[in-house]
Amino acid sequence: MTNPDDTIRVLIPLKVRKKNGRPKILTPADYRPSEDLAQDPHILRAIGRAWGWRRRMDAGEFATIQELAEAVGLAERHVSRQLRLAYLAPEVLKRLTYGREASAVSLYDLCFLAGEAWGQQVRQAF
Repeated sequence: MTNPDDTIRVLIPLKVRKKNGRPKILTPADYRPSEDLAQDPHILRAIGRAWGWRRRMDAGEFATIQELAEAVGLAERHVSRQLRLAYLAPEVLKRLTYGREASAVSLYDLCFLAGEAWGQQVRQAF
């Protein structure tokens, strides 16, 4: 049996912030992540969706972003912004999907990196 004096208190320094509208636990600055961390599912889903839309547009299924937005039932502005993810630098895509590296910017900001030069995208994203 345990006595009330046998209590062990463990303090873990964490911060909870919202990222992409969901609560996310932020680890201490000196924390070194292990190799088995998973990628951000929101970013992976958005990149996959953008590439699917790009393929459909390249195949001629849709002539404009407006037609695509109507077909998928989303706002044209949202589709236009998310479609930019299909034009990210190959190094950025590789590090986000295979390298299991966390992006230093939000998904929203990542959409606007596609307009930058590929070298700048890598520096700004990580």
